[in-house]
Amino acid sequence: MSAAVGWSRREFLKVSAVAGGGLMLGVRLGSAAEPAGPFRPNAWITIGTDGGITLVSHRNEMGQDVHTSLAMLLAEELAVSPQRVSVAEAPPDPVYLNKLMGAQITGGSTSIRDAWLPLRRAGATARTMLVAAAAGRWKVPAAECRAENGTVVHGDKSYAYGELAAEAAGQPVPREVPLKSASDFSVIGTALPRLDAADKARGRTLFGIDVQQPGMVHAALAQCPVLGGKVASFDAGGVQSRPGVRKVVDIGEGVAVIADHYWTARLALADVKITWDEGPAAKLDTAAIYAALEAAKDEAGALIRQAGDPAEVFSRSQPIQLWYQSQMLAHVSLEPPNCLARVSGDGVDVWTSTQFPQGARSIAAQAAGVEAERVRIHPQFIGGGFGRRLDVDFIGQAVAIAKQLPGVPVKTIYSREDDVTHDFYRPPSLHRMRAVLDGGKLSALTLTMISPSITQRAFPGAVKDGKDGFMTEGLVDFTYDIPNLELRTVIREVGIRVGYWRSVSNALNAFAIESFVDELAHTAGRSPVDFRAELLSSQPRQKAVLLRAVKESGFSTEAGPGRAFGIASMQCYETHVALVAEVSGTANKLKLEKLTYAVDPGIAVHPDQIVAQLESGAVSGLINAVRSKVTVKHGRVEQSSYDSFPIPRMAEMPRTEVVLMPSGDPPGGMGEVGVPLVAPALANAVFALTGKRIRSLPLEDGGVKFA
Repeated sequence: MSAAVGWSRREFLKVSAVAGGGLMLGVRLGSAAEPAGPFRPNAWITIGTDGGITLVSHRNEMGQDVHTSLAMLLAEELAVSPQRVSVAEAPPDPVYLNKLMGAQITGGSTSIRDAWLPLRRAGATARTMLVAAAAGRWKVPAAECRAENGTVVHGDKSYAYGELAAEAAGQPVPREVPLKSASDFSVIGTALPRLDAADKARGRTLFGIDVQQPGMVHAALAQCPVLGGKVASFDAGGVQSRPGVRKVVDIGEGVAVIADHYWTARLALADVKITWDEGPAAKLDTAAIYAALEAAKDEAGALIRQAGDPAEVFSRSQPIQLWYQSQMLAHVSLEPPNCLARVSGDGVDVWTSTQFPQGARSIAAQAAGVEAERVRIHPQFIGGGFGRRLDVDFIGQAVAIAKQLPGVPVKTIYSREDDVTHDFYRPPSLHRMRAVLDGGKLSALTLTMISPSITQRAFPGAVKDGKDGFMTEGLVDFTYDIPNLELRTVIREVGIRVGYWRSVSNALNAFAIESFVDELAHTAGRSPVDFRAELLSSQPRQKAVLLRAVKESGFSTEAGPGRAFGIASMQCYETHVALVAEVSGTANKLKLEKLTYAVDPGIAVHPDQIVAQLESGAVSGLINAVRSKVTVKHGRVEQSSYDSFPIPRMAEMPRTEVVLMPSGDPPGGMGEVGVPLVAPALANAVFALTGKRIRSLPLEDGGVKFA
């Protein structure tokens, strides 16, 4: 079975515009009179006359396996094996806009959700045009032909796609194309090895930091230790004349040494004497940051959801009120920020790892003083993004440095210390939670989340009426049915720059909500599972994953001495998930034994990828939960590397089990789903084991110690 799905007017116009030759990559409709060439039916596909198939990936690969999953969508409808599909990163172009994000961005667990129909439609369009080309050769109706394993077949005759590429390019672009139904999928839902696994395993994959160009030199950059500070003056002394040093440059927010080799640049930079203008943030510290949040506790902020009248319930019954606090975090991706840039009369070339090619082009143009059209972005594999590479500050810096040596490619690399001390940090947050229990049932609940707004900094035009769409994550899709409910967010800037961190506000809100619900269940004298399940009576998918996680994990409120379970549940990125954490030991020597996820991802496009994403999400969740934090003193971030910002070691990782419960709904997001529930599930397990309720992250600051 199949269904005809047409291009929307907007999408059709995009294709048409590309066909007119106005955009860098897109449809070029050839004609039979043109010489044989590649077949490019749309912006995502090229089929060469040699049969080579290339997917132009409009989302960047940063370890999340998007290349394989996107190739599977294309291959399903194009009727080829995904292994035949080569993948190339797309440059900045409006045709690659992420409709769920409003820009050409990789993030927000949107890649598959955004591509689910358009990329399949792209494959189906190419398939239809190839079939039409073959039918034309055979002079038979296209309906008598079929696409099969990279060929078009009619009876006992067949043509390979490559043989048809030139003629297919002369076919009209169909306005409607049939898409397969789920029952006909032969690629989607299968266990497929990652397309990039072999190259990565053999060290052949080039990440941004690996890229080289002829004549390339290196730069090391010293930035003001106080965020937002600038260079007041500097004395390069004899550094400039050292062997291998090309130039010492001031870019305002820092001083860079350009040298033939990176280590030469770093050693020389250490001897440059810099006087800093530390700016207004020089007196900032952690206590002041949280005091600023607390000062906003009575502000109305933005109303996100409301049902019934909680105020009326609170007027009759004194509510239970508790506060929850989440810490600031750095990204510490394995590949630190880096960028290779060349500024010449021919324009600007930028080779870098970015989640935001459009932003990269914009800031590169600004730094070089040229029009954006003269900037060429060459996206590279990303060695861990987690939201850090949605910011493009390091790209602007690299271009400003390279501008000092016209025509010479200059690679600027952050050290790990640069990375940690000059990050865009996960926002600190406070949550005021209030609720009334009536006969063991939850009759009213209010939540006020107070936090700086990332979006107000990065995309100020996207914040309307005090509402940041990323702060509302975990609130707009609140799953519990509570008769009297009010959810609000309050934006309060605190003087530190904040950025998107894996799962963004889903993690902040999940920690407060799932910890508070657990406390309410305990206060009511009820099982945390039964208490939640009752609140999910109109949420069958969410209730199903909750109960499956309980079943598969062996969850029990009476696990026995030295052993306990904690549970948490939520919907995020259109995926339903529940998590059980099992712990053992004592408060002074806790061990996380096991994490059990139950997940309803809708259609599971690439099941192995989903499992991998949840396993990696567990690692990020533990960074969030156990001991990692960013603190500030005298305007300086106190952590600088993995020794002061510890991440889980392999020996600390628990056994992680993932139970997939795919439904027939469209695919949900997966890149960040594994993160938010780790902290509340673990905190709830810690309470069940030790009796300690810890309402502030990281948990080790609450008087427990993980072994």
